[in-house]
Amino acid sequence: MRNSRSGSVTKLLLLLTTATAFEYDGFAPLHDSKTCASDAHLNPWNEKLVGVNLGSLFVLEPWITPSLFYQFLGGKSTTTAMDTHSFCEVLGGDEANAQLRRHWDHWVTDDVVARLAATGVNSLRLPVGDYQFAPYGPYKTCFKGSLKRVDAVLDMAHRHNLSVLLDVHAVRGSQNGFDNGGETVGLAWTSTVRDLGTDAITFEHWPRRSAAWMGNWNKHTGLYDSIDYANLNFTLDVLGRIADRYADHPAVLGIEPVNEPWNWSPLDILKDFYWRGYLTIKRRAPKWRYVIHDSFRFTADAWGGFMRGCPDIAIDTHIYQAWMDPGPRLKFYVDACQQKAKIAELERAFGPVIVIVGEWSLATDNCAMWLNGFNDNLPGYPKLPCKYVPCAEPYMGKGQPRAPPDRSKPLQGPFGTGVSGPIYGQCPVDRDWPNALLDSDGDGVIDRLDRLGAGNALTGNIQNPQFDDTDAVMTALASKKLLAFKEVAHGFYFWNFRNELEPSWSWLAARDAGWLAALDDSRALLEACASEDAGADVYACVAKNDLPDQTYRDGMAYCVGYDEAAVASFKALHNDTLRDRATEVFAAYWGAHFATGATCDFGGAAKLVLRPEGAAPGTPPPALRVAPPRPALPRVIAAVAVCSLALCAAALFSSLVSQVVSRRSSFRGGVGETSFSELRRAADGDDDGPPGLVVEDKAAGGGSRYVFQG
Repeated sequence: MRNSRSGSVTKLLLLLTTATAFEYDGFAPLHDSKTCASDAHLNPWNEKLVGVNLGSLFVLEPWITPSLFYQFLGGKSTTTAMDTHSFCEVLGGDEANAQLRRHWDHWVTDDVVARLAATGVNSLRLPVGDYQFAPYGPYKTCFKGSLKRVDAVLDMAHRHNLSVLLDVHAVRGSQNGFDNGGETVGLAWTSTVRDLGTDAITFEHWPRRSAAWMGNWNKHTGLYDSIDYANLNFTLDVLGRIADRYADHPAVLGIEPVNEPWNWSPLDILKDFYWRGYLTIKRRAPKWRYVIHDSFRFTADAWGGFMRGCPDIAIDTHIYQAWMDPGPRLKFYVDACQQKAKIAELERAFGPVIVIVGEWSLATDNCAMWLNGFNDNLPGYPKLPCKYVPCAEPYMGKGQPRAPPDRSKPLQGPFGTGVSGPIYGQCPVDRDWPNALLDSDGDGVIDRLDRLGAGNALTGNIQNPQFDDTDAVMTALASKKLLAFKEVAHGFYFWNFRNELEPSWSWLAARDAGWLAALDDSRALLEACASEDAGADVYACVAKNDLPDQTYRDGMAYCVGYDEAAVASFKALHNDTLRDRATEVFAAYWGAHFATGATCDFGGAAKLVLRPEGAAPGTPPPALRVAPPRPALPRVIAAVAVCSLALCAAALFSSLVSQVVSRRSSFRGGVGETSFSELRRAADGDDDGPPGLVVEDKAAGGGSRYVFQG
C-alpha cells in the first residue's frame, strides 16, 4: 500500500478532499482544475509582513545552534548525530528530551519575542515537525512536552501583538533530504569501504542525497520509481491535527503545509498535495492563510494559474545570496534589486495570489559553519577561505555536554565530503567586507577587491577597522532587499531570528549592528535601488582580465544565442582583441536584459563596474590594470615556521597586512591619488582594471586623478 498509486491509499486521498457535500465558507473549489470560484473575499489580505523565522527551535539545524551538536565531534557512525532524527536516536529518548527541554527554555523566550516586537517585527514563522503532532520512531520520547512549548510560543506572540505562520518544516521521510527536513536522507558511512591509510571516520551525504517523503527516488533516472502516498496522507493528517488544535488561537495567521520540498519533487504530485492540504485546512480553520513553497521553481511556467481564484493563498519563495559565486558588492546589490521584477512578474501570473519571501538573509558567502551539514560541505564550497572567530559559549548556559568545543583539539571527525568545523576553539564564519584596494583573486588585477580583508587571503578577517566596510555593505544590501521583499512582495520572514555565530543570519544581531536601518526610514527604503534600477546608465558589464580565451567565447556564445556564424567569428579572436569584443557583447546583452533579471556573469567571464558620471551607456568606464604586489615570501615563510596551527591565521595576517599597508601608502581611506604615468609604469600596458576606479582629468599637464568609488 505504501508505494501504490491505486487502491485504498488513493481512495483515502480522494475521500479527504472531494466530498461534494461539504460547503466552504466564501468560495467553491473546482477539483478538476484545482482552482476556485465564487470567492466572497471574506478575509482580505491587507497586511505587510515584517517577520522572522524561529529556526532550530523544534527542527534542529546544527549550523544555527551548534552548541547542541559539539558533543558529537569525534564520534563514530553509531554515536554521531547531525539532524533532529539522529539527535533523538543517538542520545536516546530520555537524554535527548532532557537536552531539548533545556534548549527550549533558552532559545525562544518571552524576552526574545519582546525584543523582536520592539525591532519592528509583526509576524513569526514557526518551523515545526510532523513528529510533534503524530510522534513516530525515535521522536516518541524525545519530543515529549514539545506541543506545550508550541502553545507557549503562540501565547508569547499574542501577548506581544505578533501573528504566527505555522510552518511544517520537517515531514516523515524528509521532503528534501537535508537536516532542515528533519533527516539527512541518503547518508552513507564510508570508513569501512575506503583504504585511507588512517583511522578517520568518514561519510558521504551530498553525492547520495535523496528525499523520501514523496517516494523512492532513483538517482540514475532522476525520477521517482514510485510515489509514497502513505507519507503524503500522513502529512495531510498532521495538517488536520494542527488545524484542530490551533484553529481558534488568536495569534495564528495560517499554515505552510511543507517547507522546501526539493526541486526534483514531481510537480503534479506536489500540486495535488497542496490542493488537498488547502481543502483540509479550510474545513477546519476557514480564516487561515495557506502558504505554499515554490519548490525552488519560482517561475510563472510552474505556478501560473494554479489555485487561481482561491482565497487566502500565498506562494513562498526563498531568496539567498550565500550560494552565489564571489564578486564585488555591486554584483550583490544588482541581484537584490532585480528580485523586484521577478516577484512582480510571478504575482501577475499567479494572481490574485500574493508572493511572500519566506526566507532570506544578509549572507554573501557560504562560510557559516555547518551551513551545508554537520562537519560537511557542499562540494566546491566555500568559494573563498573563511574568517574564524572564537566559538560562542552555549546559549543554554553551563552543563551542555562539550560546549563550547575543546580549544586544544584540531579539526575533528567524522569527516564528510567537504570541510567545515571548529579548529582549536575557532569557528568559521562569514567574511568581512574591506574597503581597501586589494588584488583579491590573485590574478594581479584589482577587480574583486572587496572580498578579502587587508590582503589576508587566509581568513577574510579584517582586524583593522580602517579597512573594514562590512557595516556599510550590509546596510546598503539590506535596504535593497527590504525594498524588494517588503514593498514589492507582500512581506517577508528573515532567516533567522538569531544564530549562535553569524550576524548576517541573525535578525537581532543585524538590527543591533544598524544594518536594517532602512526599516526606520521609508524615503531611504524607497530610493534604495535607484542606481540599480537605472541599470546600464550607472553600471557597465565588462569582461574580466586574463581569463582563458574559451571562457570569454563560452560567455559570448550564450549572449548571441549560440548563433553559429557569430560563434565562428569569436574563434578568430584572441587575447586583448577577444576580451575587448567580449566586453562589447556582454555590455550589450546585459544592458538589454538587466531589467528582467539578467546577471553580469556569463560563466565567470564578466563583472559589473560603475560608470564615470556622464559617461554614455554604451561605453565601459576607463580603468587601470596594475601589476601584482611582490609577495614578502621571507615574512610568510617565517610566520609559517614559528606559528602553531591555532595561531597560524593570526600570524599570517600580521605578515601579509604589513605588505598591504606599505603598498597602499598613496591610498588613504579607500581614496587614492597618483598620476597616470606612475601607475602605467607599474602596469603591463593593459588598460583594464578595478571596478569603480574612475578617471577624472586634471588640469592640463597634471595627469589624472583616480578615485575609488566601490
